[in-house]
Amino acid sequence: MLLACRFYSLSAQIQRERKNYYQQLEFAQHGSMNDAAWLDWFLGCLERAIESAQEKIFSVLEKSHFWHRWSKTPLNERQTLMLSKLLDGFEGKLKSDNWAKIAKCSHDTALRDIQELIAHGILVKEAAGGRSTSYRLSS
Repeated sequence: MLLACRFYSLSAQIQRERKNYYQQLEFAQHGSMNDAAWLDWFLGCLERAIESAQEKIFSVLEKSHFWHRWSKTPLNERQTLMLSKLLDGFEGKLKSDNWAKIAKCSHDTALRDIQELIAHGILVKEAAGGRSTSYRLSS
């Protein structure tokens, strides 16, 4: 027996597009009895729900591969926290100041954490230096 797995959520997608959903529904109920426009919108919504699920699955797999790759590397709690934030799409540039604020540690501790991750090959230093020094995940 083959079980079908569904990883998308049409109801969540409709919730995200609820304003447009109600407009389309209103038009379909009071329109010209042509269901093609409603079907077109509904199938487009289904497609967007599937695309959203694919993006989430890709993101989860990417994170899983990252953590598996570095599973043997000793990391402290601050490093794990900050790497998780980077994997989740950290906004802006990661600098030692940001690290210290988010991880609630001193600037020196943040810098040591970053330097350890650079030594392991997990982080790389961006080209700009001085006060503009920032870091990113290695490829």
